[in-house]
Amino acid sequence: MPETCLVPETCLVYVTTPSPEVADRLAEAAVAERLAACANVLAGHRSVYRWQGEIEHADETALLLKTARDRLDALTARIRELHPYDEPCVVALPIVGGSASFLGWIEAETRAS
Repeated sequence: MPETCLVPETCLVYVTTPSPEVADRLAEAAVAERLAACANVLAGHRSVYRWQGEIEHADETALLLKTARDRLDALTARIRELHPYDEPCVVALPIVGGSASFLGWIEAETRAS
């Protein structure tokens, strides 16, 4: 297998949360339920956004989830179910390449055991 490969079947999901604790809870659920292979919790960033006609500023924690494309809808639904925000940021970006063995691991870890 080549060192790098193109795998449109995997994606990186970006989620913002109000705290590291919420991010940890979402990450734990996603990985435990095999909706994501792994998660990175990135604390300490500031968001600026418009909400209900006002400019808002919030300290947030980002969550990066790696998943198979066919698990994205279930992952998004589960995050929305568990997330405290009325309209959580959940966006997916395709992974267009990388380590073939790591991308294969993402695929394997999002399958039932």
